[in-house]
Amino acid sequence: MEKLSNVTEQIMLERFGGDSLISLATAADNVPYVRTVNTFYEDGAFYVLTYGLSNKMRQIAENPTVAVSGDWFTAQGKGENLGFFGQPENANIANKMRAVFSEWIDNGHNDFSDENTCILRVRLTEGVLFSHGTRYDIDFT
Repeated sequence: MEKLSNVTEQIMLERFGGDSLISLATAADNVPYVRTVNTFYEDGAFYVLTYGLSNKMRQIAENPTVAVSGDWFTAQGKGENLGFFGQPENANIANKMRAVFSEWIDNGHNDFSDENTCILRVRLTEGVLFSHGTRYDIDFT
């Protein structure tokens, strides 16, 4: 396993640096749960706009170990609730989310006055990436 390199970081950004769909797996009581989420990748993490009282966020609060899967990529990581989308500490990432998710973020589905509208960060720990016939085993830590 090798540390995230410039080559693998560039592949990750090309594939997931914009509005992307990935599968996010959590577990509760030894039962796995998988759902598809809109996300984008930046600096070793995926970011998801979500609802703090959702099942996925409750499961992550109990067990932050998660797995993700996307376009020829699979990884494990730690899920972290960064809190309310509108809090000042989240302004930088929230602005990036507004730009990346501009096609749908203001479609009425999200209630930005609700303090349970939050940002989930999945910090990747290790993963496997395939690109042009090459397998990369990546240590994101």
